[in-house]
Amino acid sequence: MRMAEMVSSGLEDLSLHINTKISNVKRTLQLRNAGEEPSFKSTLGEIKHEILLVNDLLNKMEMEVKHHKELKDLLKELQKSAESHEMEARHLSENIPFCLLKPTQSCAAGLTVKREEQPEVVEPKPAKKPPKESRLIKEASLITAEEFESLPAYMKGRLTCDQINAVVKGINKAVADKYKILHQPLKSMKAAARKLYYRFLEDETADSKGTFFVVEADIGEFTQLKVDKRFHAIVTVLRHCHRVREIRGVGRVRYVIS
Repeated sequence: MRMAEMVSSGLEDLSLHINTKISNVKRTLQLRNAGEEPSFKSTLGEIKHEILLVNDLLNKMEMEVKHHKELKDLLKELQKSAESHEMEARHLSENIPFCLLKPTQSCAAGLTVKREEQPEVVEPKPAKKPPKESRLIKEASLITAEEFESLPAYMKGRLTCDQINAVVKGINKAVADKYKILHQPLKSMKAAARKLYYRFLEDETADSKGTFFVVEADIGEFTQLKVDKRFHAIVTVLRHCHRVREIRGVGRVRYVIS
């Protein structure tokens, strides 16, 4: 009796499995045929369009996440630097030399020395403040006639040496104006300069640290240069001549003075 029940149960399971497979095949055929019907074609097209939009949004979201990660890393570095400066300032304030401390009024009152017995104290002249060191801002040198003549024909194209050097001068100006702002005390800046200052910090990456570079927004801010096809062709020449190099990141190309 048990053997018969086991056989019957096994046949039922097998029958159910086969029927499920047949249903799946029928559903697949129905869906394939549905794509051929005109009434469904527009719906499928809309679904495809929506999928492409979602994919595009996901790509943009991924770029934003990477950008915010870079900002987070930069803020961490700034925080570490600020904490280090704070510790140094605290150490200096807690270890002021005794000779620089002014005597309090109570101490001065306790020392009743006769006027004629008081030794003549010669006050030291205040030391002159050393002149502020001028921070050098790196700039690219102009292309020489010999370098221009040695360029490959495909790279030179219809460009002239003057056009190339005009871009070199523009990049140098943008670098100079940018780093003049970065070297100013933050408290002395106006609102417009402070806004640029924070954008400059956002443009920084671990690879660009310690270099002098500009992005296309800086070129548009400080020069009359047009960032077009000719500009990019000239940048190719400048890379070939080792005047600039590029650091590419999320949504930005950094033109670094070599």
